[in-house]
Order: sequence, then C-alpha cells, then structure tokens
Amino acid sequence: MTALLYVLLAIVICVALWQITSILNLKSAIATERDNNTQGILFAAFGIFFYGLMIFSFWKYSVILLPESASFEGEEYDTLYLITMLLILFVQAVMQFLLFYFAFKYRGIKGRKALFYADSTKLEIIWTVIPTLVLFGIVLYGLTVWNDVMDASDAEDPLIVEVYAKQFQWEARYAGNDNELGLANVRNIKGINTMGVDMTDKNAQDDIPVRELRLPKGRKVIFKFRSQDVLHSAYMPHFRAQMNCVPGMVTQFAFTPKLTTEEMRVNEKTMAKVDGINKIRAEKGEDAYEFDYLLLCNKICGSSHYNMQMKIIVEEEADFNAWLKDQKTMAQVVQ
Repeated sequence: MTALLYVLLAIVICVALWQITSILNLKSAIATERDNNTQGILFAAFGIFFYGLMIFSFWKYSVILLPESASFEGEEYDTLYLITMLLILFVQAVMQFLLFYFAFKYRGIKGRKALFYADSTKLEIIWTVIPTLVLFGIVLYGLTVWNDVMDASDAEDPLIVEVYAKQFQWEARYAGNDNELGLANVRNIKGINTMGVDMTDKNAQDDIPVRELRLPKGRKVIFKFRSQDVLHSAYMPHFRAQMNCVPGMVTQFAFTPKLTTEEMRVNEKTMAKVDGINKIRAEKGEDAYEFDYLLLCNKICGSSHYNMQMKIIVEEEADFNAWLKDQKTMAQVVQ
C-alpha cells in the first residue's frame, strides 16, 4: 500500500511539472475546441473517480470509527455529530457535483457564450441567508446539547472524582463518605502526597487516592480536573468526553456510564476493531490486545505525551462499591 502511494505521488508530481510547463507556454498556445472537449471529459472522469473514492473510503475505513457511546450523555453528542456530518456531506456532494457538471457541460465550444450575471441580489440573499439560518440552527442545537451534558445539578448522589494531570501521568482521588473533595494545591506536594491535597482540610481526610480509575455503571460521575504543570486535555473517547486540564484552575465535566468494560468488549464493532488490531500485532510478533477504556491526554504536552494513559474500568455498582471500600483514605496514606 505504501509503495502504491509513492507511485501515485510520483505520477502527481510529474503531471504537476507537465502542467507548469504548459502554463509557461500559454502565451504562444491557443486552446482549440478539441482541447476544451478533452479537458471537460477529463474533469468529468475525475469527478466520477472522486465520488467513487469517497464511497470506497466510507465502506473500507468505517471500521476505525468508535463503537456506540459508553455513556448516556454521549448519545446526545453522537446525534449532534450525525446530523452535522450528514448536512456537511449533503452540501459537499451537491456542490462538488455542480462544479464537475458545469465544468463539463459548459466547456469551450465554438459559437457558444456563457450566461453572465454582473449582479443578482436574489442569488446573494439566497446563498447568504440559507447558510446563516442552517449554521444558527446547528450552533443553537450544539449549545443545547452542551448545556444538557454539562449540567449535573440535578444528579442524585453523583460520584465525585478528581483527575490530576502532570507530565506524563494521571492520578485520581475519589470523594469519601462526605462526597466532597478536600482542597488541594501544587504547593502542598510533598513525599507521597503527590496530588498536593491539603491535609488540614477536614474534607480531605476521607478522600481516596488511586492509580486506576474505576467507575460504576448507571451512576452519574462528576469529574474535576487539575494540572500540575502544563496544559493537558483529559480525553475519554468512548464516553465522548473531553476537557482541558489547566494549571491553577479546576475544570469539570460529567457523564453516566452505560456499558461495563465487559459489555463493551463483546460489542460487535469493538470486536471487529480488536480483531483488526490483533492481526497487525500478530504479524509483528506482538502479544494480543484486549480492549479497555482509556483516559488519554489530547494535548501535545511534551516528549512522552503519547504515553500519558490511564485504564478505566466500568463495572456494576456493587462491584465498584466493594472495590472502593478496600482502598485507603488520604488520612491512612499520609500518616
């Protein structure tokens, strides 16, 4: 496949050089009706190739797309994305077709003159007002979805989790029995208190620091993000969630997991993707890959940015509660 791309690139470069040479000789060349007809046919053929390649790409590479959302809120994002992409693809398909069609239909033919509009107020209004109204509708819908997803004020007994970003690692802590995180500041980082939790704050005593992120299925989770050093971005693709982690401030988002890790592993699209990955890994002699949810950094935060990952385990709430009960609190860790 790589060799074919190199061959195509070489052909494109040769054609470009040939065209540049032709342009430089335009002063002494006059396009004939045959030339115009040839160019029109070539343009139409390229249009057919263009649409064929687009259809092939959708068919061939749709497997790399994410499977269904692993959170309930992510379903709203997916609907917004689908509507936006369908609209974009429709406009793109129509406009590209018109470009190819008119280039072929109105190629230079002796005795035929193009219809020319010096000005048309009606056309100007049409192609200004319609895109404006469509974009206004998309933006308004997007803001509605954003507000619905970000508003966690009506959540009953949400799980509060802080995610702490630093080069090149994620740490996390859960709010304890009081369901309230204690204060924290980078100046408090000392020894094993690597998140800078303020141990003089009574709300911090029962906080639970962890190095793996577990979430209960069906319970709202409110994430609060901090950064120790540079700008990071907490990205959980399967939950359709992403938020910048900014030094000196706390940001947040929330979602409700709807599929456990085990349930997502048997998802048809997930299994197809894993099979494809394992075929490549087998050819390289590498161990088989098993699907896991991941927390990634989606900002280029330094040389080891690619390695800034944390596994996320989604499980039934009873299993999660049993696991959390076995974890040590901040008071027990730093004593």
